[in-house]
Amino acid sequence: MNYYLGLDIGSSSIKAALVEVDSGKSIGVVQEPKEEMGMFAQKNGWAEQAPLDWWLHICNAIKSLQKQYNVDKAQIKGIGISYQMHGLVLVDKQGNPLRRSIIWCDSRAVATGNKAFAEIGEQKCATQLLNSPANFTASKLKWVKENEPEVYKQIYKFMLPGDFISYKFSNTINTTISGLSEGIFWDFKNDSVADFLLEYYGIEPSLVPDIVDTFSNQAQVDKKGAEESGLAVGTPIFYRAGDQPNNALSLNVFNPGEVAATGGTSGVVYAVTESLSAKESARVNNFAHVNYTKGAAPKIGKLLCINGAGIQYRWLLNNLAVSSYEEMNTLASEIAIGADGVCLIPFGNGAERMLNNKEIGTRIVNMNLNNHHKGHMCRAALEGIAFSFVYGMEIMKTDGITPSVIRAGNDNLFRSEIFANTVATLIEQEIEIYNTTGAIGAARAANLYKGDFESFSKTIMDNDHVMTFMPFKDKKPYLEAYKNWKKELELILNK
Repeated sequence: MNYYLGLDIGSSSIKAALVEVDSGKSIGVVQEPKEEMGMFAQKNGWAEQAPLDWWLHICNAIKSLQKQYNVDKAQIKGIGISYQMHGLVLVDKQGNPLRRSIIWCDSRAVATGNKAFAEIGEQKCATQLLNSPANFTASKLKWVKENEPEVYKQIYKFMLPGDFISYKFSNTINTTISGLSEGIFWDFKNDSVADFLLEYYGIEPSLVPDIVDTFSNQAQVDKKGAEESGLAVGTPIFYRAGDQPNNALSLNVFNPGEVAATGGTSGVVYAVTESLSAKESARVNNFAHVNYTKGAAPKIGKLLCINGAGIQYRWLLNNLAVSSYEEMNTLASEIAIGADGVCLIPFGNGAERMLNNKEIGTRIVNMNLNNHHKGHMCRAALEGIAFSFVYGMEIMKTDGITPSVIRAGNDNLFRSEIFANTVATLIEQEIEIYNTTGAIGAARAANLYKGDFESFSKTIMDNDHVMTFMPFKDKKPYLEAYKNWKKELELILNK
């Protein structure tokens, strides 16, 4: 039996998956390290990790997979890589990291990006970068230039986390258009590297890695990479993408109108479009999707993040007298739609980009201490998080997204019928639930260098489809509850 290896480099752990080449069937997934990876924060709002730590955990994960499933290195026929987006890795001529990686949740470059947005011009940024330079990779690189000139002088190439891991396997440095776009290095109007941004930031074009196709034979494992990882020399790397585009791919989201949603600690709505509209560029990010190709109709992934999602429900689990999410869902199901007027505003996980970076916190309103109990809290929480997804979809619609189907992973929130039914009914679209992960998706994507997207879609339907939530015909009680919630949110926002 032959296999593809999928790697998902998160900020808390590395996951590695094996899938069968022929059927796409998942064989197994392992996680390294067993406890969470640490982050280094020298100052408030900073977050760094050592790239060589990722590599160490990846090598351990591969060996653990091979041992657990009795797989020989010769049976692994290709590699797919998914990685935490927006991270900055800097290497010298020998390929050694010059400093720790400044990762996605590090906010030191916010002022740098905001200044660039104002000085380059909001219109130019929106039409050519489809985003504000904000706190993305390009702005982080500019921060290093200004604050660590000795480091900057030694840079041979900058990379994203997935580019660095590919390099460690192969001793070959390259990147993708999708990767450059997530760092805000891509000019969509001219379909080329954003030279005007490099020039504005004073970054030499020579620091940009060579570009390869997302689905292609990007590099091969070399002798050193083989010795360290336990893979065979010559094993090809066939695919690489940031975690959100990769999550969409894992859920079979490639075409305009298809939407991928996740409901973990934070929530994400990722919708594919062929439009280069970026009028919501302050609240929604736009990246080249995995199937973006130069010269063709653009495939853009619009990404909207909701910080206050699953973390709100987990907080209730930890602080109410309940033992499990199942118990909370049962309590909630005994309460009518609208939670008898109780509203929960779930934005207690920092600033919300979709609310123009306001930090409004969590609020519980209309609670009557004589009539309401923890069941009302559970219902109001599930509805409040669902309403925040619907609110986000409304923002997406103003930016030209017309959803035709929503596909979601089988994670905590989407396991709740109340949550999934509320979203499906209010946006009048079915929600398909799939049991998959980023590492499995990346492993399967290793087969897409052949260009057979049809059989890739079939693999996902055959192996992963769990169920579909259909919108209810009677939308009225849901609409009333949503209007009530939205009214409370707008009172807070307009203070």
